[in-house]
Amino acid sequence: MTDTHFWLSIAVMAVGTALLRFLPFIIFNGNRKTPPLVEKLGRTLPYAVMAMLVVYCLKDVNFAGVSGFLPQFIACVITGVLYIWKRNTLLSILVGTLSYMALVQLVF
Repeated sequence: MTDTHFWLSIAVMAVGTALLRFLPFIIFNGNRKTPPLVEKLGRTLPYAVMAMLVVYCLKDVNFAGVSGFLPQFIACVITGVLYIWKRNTLLSILVGTLSYMALVQLVF
């Protein structure tokens, strides 16, 4: 890859990324109402993505031994309870991840 090709690739990626970031603001500016489908997706997709992440994280849980599923179960409970209590997604995911890592490294 030559230097020209390298810099041209970076420029194309930067323009594409900027266009994808700015396009919704250009299309749905203050003069137009957001379509109901887009509003519905904005309300439902975060929950769907979190559900997919939970399924992906728990797909390889081994129920043969206690150390195979208990750390994941405890971390999921901590994450869920903390989210219900504080309503802060970032905090609950961070504490859940840290608790899982501590359980795996120090307890199980």
